[in-house]
Amino acid sequence: MSTDTVKVYDAEQMVVGRLGAKVAKAALLGENIIIINVEKAIITGDPKTLISAWKEKFKIRTSYKHERGPFHERRPDKMVRRMIRGMLPWPTPRGKAAFKRIKVFIGTPEKYADAEKIVLEKSRYRSMTQKHIVVQELSHQLGWRNPEVA
Repeated sequence: MSTDTVKVYDAEQMVVGRLGAKVAKAALLGENIIIINVEKAIITGDPKTLISAWKEKFKIRTSYKHERGPFHERRPDKMVRRMIRGMLPWPTPRGKAAFKRIKVFIGTPEKYADAEKIVLEKSRYRSMTQKHIVVQELSHQLGWRNPEVA
């Protein structure tokens, strides 16, 4: 997979839902997608409510010894990739194939540093006075410890 056959999206200051909808549609059309700087993406809503709702997910268990899921990710890249999976027709082969075409990265890998980045202006978060939380902060609140920061 070379950088000229993929679309590289920069998720910095983007609303995850808006970006995810565009990415999911492009992946269903057969395009290879790379999303970088995913930890700087934004989830809209009251931060306290979002954190408590995500923490509730971790309390859900289906088996006695907690051997089987549901499993919920704390890492920003896996968290956002899972959100995008929810926008795809996942149980179908078409949805699974589209999901495999989506790669999500924390930061910018060297391989894609010089690639032309797509910035969706309509997906950009415009009002910084409204309530929102950055994906990295949400992950940190859920217990993710970034090895680069520590």
